[in-house]
Order: sequence, then structure tokens, then C-alpha cells
Amino acid sequence: RGRHLSPAKGFKARPTTDFAKENLFNVLGHLVAIEGARVLDLFSGTGSIAYEFASRGAAGVIAIEADYHHYSFIKHVARELHFTTVKVYCADVFLACRKLAGKPPFDVVFADPPYDLPRVPDLPAVVFDNHLLAPDGVLVIEHPATTRFADHSRLIDHRHYGSVNFSLFRAPATGEEPLATP
Repeated sequence: RGRHLSPAKGFKARPTTDFAKENLFNVLGHLVAIEGARVLDLFSGTGSIAYEFASRGAAGVIAIEADYHHYSFIKHVARELHFTTVKVYCADVFLACRKLAGKPPFDVVFADPPYDLPRVPDLPAVVFDNHLLAPDGVLVIEHPATTRFADHSRLIDHRHYGSVNFSLFRAPATGEEPLATP
């Protein structure tokens, strides 16, 4: 909160704007208890979302980033900020999601893929098919305006703040029949 991250010149990640991040956390605060939550941050980039969850009391944050320079930056900043609850892994997100299947699920999964990534529309299925969300858990995908999830059975909200779009999905509650992903 209130800290400005300064990645090295030439850093390829596109960090979520402060305005969009603040509004997203206001929305999330009404959907899930962030304090004590288990969080998965996919395509972590600068790590700003992981740090935000950690600063708000998340019990554990796993950040997945494929680019080694970004991964190193996230580890460095997490150490500098003394965020011992943030664990960072350098890995392909899609492979990491398969490896995390069967592990304790997350209360929140946040994904901020590169906007030109062809598999952005596959992300809800990747998360739900691998059972990465706890009952009533929330998936947030940051995406370009051209990507639409309106027909997804688990979509609960869509928000846009300038050029930043968030689609929010909810996992089935305990005892609720899971819906098939399209």
C-alpha cells in the first residue's frame, strides 16, 4: 500500500494501474475475506498484486511468473518488503496450474496475462478444471476489452476502469453442484 515499485528500464510487464487495483480490492473486499486468504497470482509481472494481498493480511500468496527477470524482481521486492508469506516460482502458468491440481485450493486466483496471449479465454477452464479455487473462491482475470466471458456459467461480475477490464468468477459453494465450463 502506498509504495511505488520501480522495475528496471526495459521491464516488459504491464502493471495494473493503482486506480484499477484500488477499485478491484474494494470489490473483492465484499466477495471474500482477504485477511487469512490463500492467494494464487498468475502472470505475476511486477508482483504488485501479490504484494497488495500480502499487505492486506493474506495468509499465503503464491506468485507464478515465467520471465526470469520478472521472477527475480518479485523475489527481491518481496524480500525487501519482508513479505514472508509471498512465495515466487518461475514457471509456465499453464503447467503450474496442472501441478497445483489436488493441492489445497485458493480463496482467490488472480490472473493478469499478457493481453496478446492467445489462451486468455482458456483461463477460467484452466482454473476450474484443475480445482484451484476453494468453495466460494473468486477468480479474477484482467484482460483487454476485446476478450469477453459473458457466456461463462461462473461469471459473477465484470468491471472496467479505463482500459483495464476485470472479469470475476465464483467457484461453487460447498455442496453445490459444479457447473460444466463451456
